[in-house]
Amino acid sequence: MTQLAQSQTAQGSPLYQAWQTLRGEQPKLRARDAAAHLSVSEAELTASRLGVDAVRLRPEWAALLPAFGELGYIMALTRNEHCVHERKGFYRDVTVTGMMGLVVSADIDLRLFLGGWASVFAIEEQTGKGPQRSIQVFDRQGVAVHKVFLTERSEEAAWAPLVERFRAEEQSAELDLQPQPAPVAIQADSAIDVASLRDAWSKLKDTHHFFALLKQHGVARTQALRLAGREWAEPLAPSELPKLMETAGTEEVPIMVFVGNRHCIQIHSGPVKNLRWLDTWFNVLDPEFNLHLKTPGITELWRVRKPSSDGVITSWEAFDADGELVVQLFGARKPGIPERADWRGLAESFAALPA
Repeated sequence: MTQLAQSQTAQGSPLYQAWQTLRGEQPKLRARDAAAHLSVSEAELTASRLGVDAVRLRPEWAALLPAFGELGYIMALTRNEHCVHERKGFYRDVTVTGMMGLVVSADIDLRLFLGGWASVFAIEEQTGKGPQRSIQVFDRQGVAVHKVFLTERSEEAAWAPLVERFRAEEQSAELDLQPQPAPVAIQADSAIDVASLRDAWSKLKDTHHFFALLKQHGVARTQALRLAGREWAEPLAPSELPKLMETAGTEEVPIMVFVGNRHCIQIHSGPVKNLRWLDTWFNVLDPEFNLHLKTPGITELWRVRKPSSDGVITSWEAFDADGELVVQLFGARKPGIPERADWRGLAESFAALPA
């Protein structure tokens, strides 16, 4: 038994007890869904575990993120409302500059917007398969931002020392949650200088400058896609997205799969092979990469072309009913290298919806 497990003697809070009752009734219910059922945030549910199987850590991101490398081969998980991205590998090449963090190893590839990160917990849960150890980060609204799970190949001996090194002095369940920021009002199409938007779009040199373009023109993302013109963006039937991934798997076209939330983006680069449907969920179940996509959540799908100094870069972008980006696909590539011809051919082979 580890030092963390030995310290867990309390019976937990009333919220924790309510959760355990719920788990007894629905053993397969995940923490995110249990929190919704109990009308609390997932962070509050996690904090209820303090003294049972969780330890609150200090949110010292510049030190904690590189320390994840000590855990060896892990599984990183990032999700939004409709898609879960799980990638196994090593936390390497970690940099933190102010409120921006990067992990750019070949397997774990992340963009971290740390200004919204608030609380972090180490959890050691006993399961039917033995202990499951994870470190889980939540934002100021109590929503999960990013999670790191130990695997059977992790450096288990590094777990307890890391937890003890970052253990918060006060093991408090108080989270000081804040309300969700009000969404930015979307301007009417008539208020947008469409000619200027299209001109700026045509002059892009780097796809990373796209967000700045949206901000400069005061336009929402899906609104920009509608106004850009079919040279740059075309709507597709959402049902085409799984078909694209299935064809990429069959034809062995390596792709980049971006999934994120407001505070973290996680990227897989490489092939996808083992693709399965489970009810309305479309899944990638490869040894090092899993994706779980709740397809009814996608209400818009776009084929997007952005010019760059490396030539036109083609992506498929899926959005939910609130205009939030669910998943984004590119051909696998590195900066400075033109887009793969096989990806472009595949991405362009699907018919757009009629105008």
